[in-house]
Amino acid sequence: MFQKALATAAAEVESCLTRVMAPLPDQPVVAAMRYGVQGGKRLRAFLVLESARLHGLAAARAVHAAAAVEALHAYSLVHDDLPCMDNDDLRRGQPTVHVKWNEATAVLAGDALQTLAFDLLARPECAPDPEVRIALIRGLAKAAGANGMVLGQALDIAAETAARPLTLQEITALQAGKTGALICWSEEAGAVLAQADPAPLHQYAVALGLAFQIADDILDVEGDAAVAGKRVGKDMAANKATFVSLLGLDGARARAGDLVAQAEAALAPYGDEGDNLRAAARFVIARNR
Repeated sequence: MFQKALATAAAEVESCLTRVMAPLPDQPVVAAMRYGVQGGKRLRAFLVLESARLHGLAAARAVHAAAAVEALHAYSLVHDDLPCMDNDDLRRGQPTVHVKWNEATAVLAGDALQTLAFDLLARPECAPDPEVRIALIRGLAKAAGANGMVLGQALDIAAETAARPLTLQEITALQAGKTGALICWSEEAGAVLAQADPAPLHQYAVALGLAFQIADDILDVEGDAAVAGKRVGKDMAANKATFVSLLGLDGARARAGDLVAQAEAALAPYGDEGDNLRAAARFVIARNR
């Protein structure tokens, strides 16, 4: 059931992104945008659509918000892969945008994907009530900016040259911004669209985001680049402190399992309706990419 819902979310978002990007000019930067946003698990889109469903909204009522977070996530990956940041040449099993085109095109494509995200949220099709659209825009701006994802990335870069390795508490705070902030926005977006209280899903989203990052750290040690679709072993090569380096592989797996249990418990108020989200929590620590 979860895998079907995940595939459906991916198809809904692909269709929306294709439709909204169709009128864009035939230029290399637009081709790079389309390339950068294609593929991936679409987990964030799934969280938007599933949280909307929990609040009685059909996928059509939430697909613009789901597409928005995928566009913004894609921008972050395009920029993270640049030589001035993580300097990666492989993403989702394909050459990264700056490798396929060039660095300038990658910067501009990322910029354009970021602005596309807010364009999608500002459209009346996203939500008929302008106050709801403003709330979504404000929330995504906060999650993506200097209090969220950008801060997490900045702290991650700074850690590479820090005089001492980060502590477990510091890594947890870093990843709450770099990975967790967008996941939290995604999980709460359905409630915002329904004009309901997003707080009940917050605990689930926080635990899910941290479990997701621990799984990434484990994949960096044990993963296969051909399966993961990206380079592995780069954190160890850079001598970066990670959940694995601090907790060990067994400790990291145990911590991820505890977080999944917390996420599942947070869904108790939703009964069986929360089963897809429970499966999503188990999926993030069992994935191989």
